[in-house]
Amino acid sequence: MSSVREVSHPLIQNHLTRLGDVTTGRAEFRLLTRRLVVLLACEVTKDLWVESIEVQTSLTTAQGHRLKQRMGLVPIFRAGLDMVDPALNLFPSAEV
Repeated sequence: MSSVREVSHPLIQNHLTRLGDVTTGRAEFRLLTRRLVVLLACEVTKDLWVESIEVQTSLTTAQGHRLKQRMGLVPIFRAGLDMVDPALNLFPSAEV
């Protein structure tokens, strides 16, 4: 797994541009950051290991998957602090 990835998704490019714009207010900055976390999380977690599990549904048992790896979040100031809560929504068992 490479430690650096270039992500060129149009939504991510748009959000990054708005984050860097001096006309972007605080409320919009926080909103863009939350949206960006979800988009980036999907990209950077696509190689995580999963394990097969059996779950009971309302009708029968079914095969499913769950994350096999522990997750850790390390916020870095300004945008990083705003990224913790949306990331925890995606990975509630992650350590911060």
